[in-house]
Amino acid sequence: MRLRTTTVAACAALLAVTALAGCNRGSESKAGGSSGKVGIDLPRSDSDFWNSYNSYIEKDVKAGAVSALPRTNSQNDIGKLVANVDSFANEGAKAIVMAPQDTGAIASTLDQLAKKKIPVISVDTRPDKGPVYMVVRADNKAYGQKACDYLGQQLKGKGKVAEFEGDLSSINGRDRSEAFAACMKSKYPGIKVIALPTNWDGATASAKLQTTLASNPDLNGIYMQAGGVFLQPTLALLKQKGLLKPAGTPGHITIISNDGIPEEFKAIKAGEIDATISQPADTYAKYALYYAKAALEGKTFKPGPTDHDSTIIKIPNGLEDQLPAPLVTKANVDDPSLWANQLGKS
Repeated sequence: MRLRTTTVAACAALLAVTALAGCNRGSESKAGGSSGKVGIDLPRSDSDFWNSYNSYIEKDVKAGAVSALPRTNSQNDIGKLVANVDSFANEGAKAIVMAPQDTGAIASTLDQLAKKKIPVISVDTRPDKGPVYMVVRADNKAYGQKACDYLGQQLKGKGKVAEFEGDLSSINGRDRSEAFAACMKSKYPGIKVIALPTNWDGATASAKLQTTLASNPDLNGIYMQAGGVFLQPTLALLKQKGLLKPAGTPGHITIISNDGIPEEFKAIKAGEIDATISQPADTYAKYALYYAKAALEGKTFKPGPTDHDSTIIKIPNGLEDQLPAPLVTKANVDDPSLWANQLGKS
């Protein structure tokens, strides 16, 4: 994922023709200051994607991006998240970074933080209600659309596809599922979609895929909404059943995923899966901390293009910076700009 930096001149030109916040470098406010601790809650540790995000957070904090309190991990439990956030507030956090997995149940906590004037940056997930300073996220509807178009084209508009839906209490699961279903219905009506709710759980996905394969032996496509939790159990099951056949050979099940973790890249190179959509774990961490620091400094932002190849949009409860998330196939899996190819490198 290449990030370009817009020059000051380009920003000036853009601002001259638009009333939006152009390159969105953030406008200064007299209120606020750069000092203050940031509380950072990690959402889970059972996903390779989120573990990668955690490694970027740790790296950026050590590099001095923000002054942070000791990190917490809510382990996909909204009760733990609320408790962790309360602790941050009691410890004097002046801004909080979180990634609520249940986007409907966090509203009251966000309301309480707003009353305490503690700005919140939500990563990857957009709370359904409750004020946020900034959501750092990719366009999740685009994930579903890209996955639909890839499978539709690869299967030439015919066949059966199993879809591992994420937790539908999460806006990410809803956005991906709704966009995938709408695209398939309008563009590829010859493909039957078998939607399998999973609650982002790999064991659940594997069990439901086994049942689906028993009743649909002609299944020829799979859409995994989160490779970090679905990849290994899916590959293990297909291998066990003799269905893990290399791409390009008869009987191969075309698989597209979301996340862009190194394990998915290895599977693409091996011909086990065909594609993934790279969620930017590196820039999720980078811009979560960037906006936390901006909040401490009293900066404000407006809808419009940014200087890091993204677009800030207005949402009902705040703003959202939609970062780019490229499609990765065998053709570009070795691209050194993709974050999964940068892990372990200085």
